[in-house]
Amino acid sequence: MDSSRLDLNLLVTLEALLAEQNVTKAAARLNLSQPAVSAQLSRLRTVFQDPLLIPAHRGMTPTARGAELFLPLREALDQVRATVGEQGNFDPASSVMTVTIACTDYLLSAVVNRFVVSMRADAPGIRVALRNLDLSQLEAQMASGDVDLALMSPEAAPPALRTRHLFDERYLLIGRRNHPALAETLTLERFLALEHVVVSIQGGNFVTPVDEALEASGMRRNVVLSVSSFLFVPQVVRESDLVAIVPRRLVQDRPEGLQLLHCPFPVEGFSVGMVWHERSHRHSGHRWIRERVGYAVDSA
Repeated sequence: MDSSRLDLNLLVTLEALLAEQNVTKAAARLNLSQPAVSAQLSRLRTVFQDPLLIPAHRGMTPTARGAELFLPLREALDQVRATVGEQGNFDPASSVMTVTIACTDYLLSAVVNRFVVSMRADAPGIRVALRNLDLSQLEAQMASGDVDLALMSPEAAPPALRTRHLFDERYLLIGRRNHPALAETLTLERFLALEHVVVSIQGGNFVTPVDEALEASGMRRNVVLSVSSFLFVPQVVRESDLVAIVPRRLVQDRPEGLQLLHCPFPVEGFSVGMVWHERSHRHSGHRWIRERVGYAVDSA
């Protein structure tokens, strides 16, 4: 590769193309015309001696070389942006802004509550708007500014969005204290016979990934209640003989009246991260918000 033929503008275009995987969207991000971006892509292909992106069913998909370049290129350009001071100045004590965060009710309880409480003394002028996470609309909501930050599994984020891993979550089994069936070692047979409550975000579904995993092994548990909110589950478990498998952070700070147990068979956990749009990536206020969310997680 002849690096002397590269300039910073070409690299910025390549970053946008690899993020958006669409010439039209990359052109809109860069405030350039589509023909101009297409011409720069042609130059990039010549310099790297690789197609970098190839046509796909919708938009384009990176080649192996293109995918290999994306993260190192983004990190290098971020360092350049930081050096030339694109972040601007932000004083949390005096700045006024509104940030909109989308997440599930579980993450509202496990992360956002701690973040908001810890932030108030340092940033009294920042207002926080919370809304339900709608993955199918997330990219459009972020591009339009309707959502600034999402808390979710980063693996599920659209490829054009920025992500940062926060923590890995695991599941626990919860039941009320003095539950008669939980007084002794919980066998798999006893676990399956218990009455279970499950969470169906859309509502009404009695089958979860846990049930699918059990069924694949020829087993089935006794699910008697399906609810649409994680926040309701600890309450109903405390007041009944129902049990539930829930994310650990949902109950770790509020174990009153509950027993927290390991499941008698492996239950795959999941990762949680922050997701945001290029639009707010270098905004100093939004950068501060993201760091503060990370601090709230680390202090949990």
